[in-house]
Amino acid sequence: MNKTDHLINELGRLPAAVNRVDYRQQGYHLEARLQAGQVPAFAELLRQREFYLVFVSAVHVSPAIEIIYQFACFARPCRILARSTVAADGTLPSIANIFDGANWHERETRDMFGVVFTGHPGLELLLLPEEEADLKPLLKEEGALKPADQIRRAPDEEVQDTKPSTTAEPGAKEPKGEHRQ
Repeated sequence: MNKTDHLINELGRLPAAVNRVDYRQQGYHLEARLQAGQVPAFAELLRQREFYLVFVSAVHVSPAIEIIYQFACFARPCRILARSTVAADGTLPSIANIFDGANWHERETRDMFGVVFTGHPGLELLLLPEEEADLKPLLKEEGALKPADQIRRAPDEEVQDTKPSTTAEPGAKEPKGEHRQ
């Protein structure tokens, strides 16, 4: 069993739905779908495996806001995109106590979408002035929301690329002069 298969098995025990994807199409190697309560354990496991947090953001889709996390690893080329739906009360557990870099990302997501990250050490405004605290500029009107599956690229969609498409094993050596991280 290679390192990626081992990682998929470990993450699947949380339980989390983890799938391989084509890096050349998606820009990451693994995609995970998490329940809100699984987010901290998922982040902790990645931290223990020497992954770092690339970003936290959100997308407002129907039926709820989805939080997007991307993690990567210095030890080998492996990027993981994780998604979790915000609870009906607008909350999701914070990972700022696991990854320091999540602090500002979560604050920005709170400013733009109104998501409250429970357990965050200081979820105060980052970008908006105090008088605009209720603005939530990236929330969409109900009629403008699209289902999440309509905004994602399907695995079989063609990607405009001049190089031949290959699905390299995360951690496998890239051909000389073709670093894709």
